[in-house]
Amino acid sequence: MASPDQDLTPVLDKDGVRLTVDDALATVTLTNPAKRNAQSPALWRALADAGRSLPGSVRVVVLRGEGQSFSAGLDRQMFTPEGIPGEPTFVELARRDDAGLDAAIAEFQEAFTWWRQSDIVSIAAVQGHAIGAGFQLALACDLRVVADDVQFAMRETSLGLVPDLTGTHPLVSLVGYARALEICATGRYVQAEEAVASGLASVAVPVGELDAAVRDLAGALLAAPRDAVVETKALLQGAAGRTYDEQRAAERQAQARRLRDLAGVGE
Repeated sequence: MASPDQDLTPVLDKDGVRLTVDDALATVTLTNPAKRNAQSPALWRALADAGRSLPGSVRVVVLRGEGQSFSAGLDRQMFTPEGIPGEPTFVELARRDDAGLDAAIAEFQEAFTWWRQSDIVSIAAVQGHAIGAGFQLALACDLRVVADDVQFAMRETSLGLVPDLTGTHPLVSLVGYARALEICATGRYVQAEEAVASGLASVAVPVGELDAAVRDLAGALLAAPRDAVVETKALLQGAAGRTYDEQRAAERQAQARRLRDLAGVGE
């Protein structure tokens, strides 16, 4: 996949993650195509740092991976007895008490949580493999645009683990409980046609058109007034937890704020 951000000076560039900012558009790129953008704790820390480094001007964030795969999941070295130098092995993690293990996983999850904050819209541009942690990273974003060669799979259960990088909630929200269970428990591939039909992806395009499709979507999102998008996103995010009447009330309150703001009338 091409690098539309390669001519910009990176705000952050470390541990397989590059962040560039072009006014209201930020691009986070996974930059280790030789390992199919495999993920490690260092990469997760870099992703969390990217979220903390976003300027306030940013409205849309694009997440992409260099090379033929978006992300093939966990670095396989994490599964070896020696693990990744400088990082705790799985055995060392397992030996921690409940609080220590919970804190470690919560720190890993920070790489996946900021993509849905209310003041930005995030788009994952996904080609090739998006496996396990790669699938969950794509699910962390608000929207997904996929290439026609995409292969999503949740392989954690097949390894005796569970998906723990925030992917279960958005997966159920998008495809429903039954299909989410079947996808996770079997570890099978979900390809482009099913991804679009099930709601996992907004659209599928040929690999060579992925960058252009994402640029078009980002441009359309940026064309709308920022405050209206922020309010609308908050309304939609909270809808599942509200009753119909509560959602009606939330709509009225949000619209009142927008009308007063447009009219320059203070509350």
